[in-house]
This record gives sequence, C-alpha cells and structure tokens, in this order.
Amino acid sequence: MGQAGEPRRPQPRDGELGAAVARAQDGDETAFAAAYRIVQPGLLGYLRGLVGEDAEDVASEAWLEIARDLGRFRGDGAGFRGWTATIARHRALDHLRRQRVRPRAARLEQDALELPGRHSTHDQALESLSTERALELVRALPRDQAEAVLLRVVVGLDGPAAARVLGKRPGAVRTAAYRGLRRLARQLGMDGARDTDTPPPRDEPG
Repeated sequence: MGQAGEPRRPQPRDGELGAAVARAQDGDETAFAAAYRIVQPGLLGYLRGLVGEDAEDVASEAWLEIARDLGRFRGDGAGFRGWTATIARHRALDHLRRQRVRPRAARLEQDALELPGRHSTHDQALESLSTERALELVRALPRDQAEAVLLRVVVGLDGPAAARVLGKRPGAVRTAAYRGLRRLARQLGMDGARDTDTPPPRDEPG
C-alpha cells in the first residue's frame, strides 16, 4: 500500500523488468538491453527535468555506473526503477555542481508523459499536456514539487521509493507531488482540482 492507504501503482512492465534484471545479473547482455529499453524513457524524462539538454550525457554516465554495479542490486522490477533513479540523480547533481548552475526544468519526453496509470484528475493533468506545455508548467513548479512529480509520474515510483531517491520522508514527497499535480491541474482548469480547501494526504510515521 502507498501512503495514506493508497494502493501502490505498479508499472505494467515491472514483472518483465525484474526478470530481465535477474538474467542480466547472470551475464545475459540481451536481458540488460531489455531492462535498459524499459527504464530509459522514464529515466531520461526525469533527467531532462533536472539538467535539460544535457540529460542524454548524464543518462549515459548513469548507465555506465548501473552496468558496473548491477551485481550489487537486490530487488524486483520496481526496486530497480528506484535504484536507477537514485544513481541518475547523483550523476545529475554532480553535473550541476560542475556546471555551477541551478537545476532547470526542460522538455519532457512525450512517451514518458504517456505512461499508463490511474486516471485521477492529477494524473490526467500531466498526461494530457503537450510537450511544450509540460515544459512551461513544470518549470514554474517549486523544485521539490517538480522533482516529486517527475519521480512519481514520469519514472513511475511510489511514494516510499521516491522518498528514498530524494532522501526525504515519504509523506513529504507525496505531499510535494500532490501539490505540484494540483497546481498543474488548476492551471489546466480541470474540475477535480478546483477545491483548493482539500487537505494534502497525511504524512505517515517513519
């Protein structure tokens, strides 16, 4: 279960991903390529939200580290998404420190924005955006909200997994994603986001 009793939203290919990772750890290069194809679109979308046009270079650095340390990974397909996102974020932050610039939102991959999921108002708020509109609106979000939205919706992590990537409490990340998606939905004039008095989800201990 996710935060506040919300069912976890598994990605549709997590079972396939977990099997591919297990085979890759046994030395199957074809399986590693399959895992790469499943994870890369969401990972690249997340990195574009952090480093803009340098996302592909940072992703390449991340995948080199992922391939090097693959034998250390323990977990299922969903866990692999979180592990790769953590590595990618570290490489992105290193890149930003080298460039001495603030993180910036940039064009999101259209295929990443069209990941299947629950059809709540908040999910639809991001999934219905054109790429250019997504760039404009995500750029306007506060940093914590933008990164939480990218991890939850684009990479496909649940609240606890996104929190581990960011080094924050799950409730804080869930609330940031909730507020970011509500802001996007309000800007799109979607009915389900008009009640601004609705409180954010409760934080959970831990």
